[in-house]
Amino acid sequence: MEIIDGKKLAANLRAEIASDAAALKAEKGVTPGLAVILVGENPASVSYVTAKEKACAEAGMYSREIRLPESTTQEELLALVKELNGDSAIHGILVQLPLPKHIADKAVIDAIAPEKDVDGFTAVNVGRMLIGEECFLPCTPHGIIKLIEFSGMDLAGKHAVVIGRSNIVGKPVAVLLSRKETNATVTMCHTGTRDLASFTRQADVVVVAAGRPGTLTGDMLKPGAVVIDVGVNRIKDETRPKGFRLAGDADFDSCAKVARAITPVPGGVGPMTITMLLWNTLEAAKRAS
Repeated sequence: MEIIDGKKLAANLRAEIASDAAALKAEKGVTPGLAVILVGENPASVSYVTAKEKACAEAGMYSREIRLPESTTQEELLALVKELNGDSAIHGILVQLPLPKHIADKAVIDAIAPEKDVDGFTAVNVGRMLIGEECFLPCTPHGIIKLIEFSGMDLAGKHAVVIGRSNIVGKPVAVLLSRKETNATVTMCHTGTRDLASFTRQADVVVVAAGRPGTLTGDMLKPGAVVIDVGVNRIKDETRPKGFRLAGDADFDSCAKVARAITPVPGGVGPMTITMLLWNTLEAAKRAS
């Protein structure tokens, strides 16, 4: 059984991104620029934004972090996005979600110019992805495809089961798996699926993104399957200094006994999300230069 090392793959890709970013600066005088907008003080969001800023610096990219108070109005945020759309030093715009309840996520995301939508969340980029046109792919789903490839599996003709139907992971990863260049046959399951195990036992690849620990167990797997665990759940654990441990949506121990390869939590899908954000920002800078 192989543990799919997301940290290793992310490090390899980030080295390539840093090299390409340096070449772009040397050849065309362009430094890829990412603006990250954070509204409020959500601890998880603050931590994530800090990690993005550090990753940009390590890749030789320009990072502009804009922190706004919780009281920021939707109109003020839309005005800021419009300003960044016209800023030539900024190639990618990321609005950290979730936003405060008085701001409509969709209105803000769709205000981002598609050519700067490095999260791949605007309706334009989602539509382009769906019909197979060039676009910015959403970061976590794109990272998942890279992880499956890294595991050595050729997805062509394989049966992939996706557990989860969110707009951020489940739906887009199902689309990417079924595209011609990937060529897998895809079944999408979710909380309303009856007899989930009857589907997962047929799968060569299972992507589990249900947001619920223990969703996938070893007895639900086909021997030799590849498991990509997107879940990050806090489990109470008094033996740990912080009083909890992180666990995925798959029961790692039982799945590892049956699977050919599996991603750990943490250290699997997580490192790939920011990596693919850097990938998209670099691509946006290349297209603009």
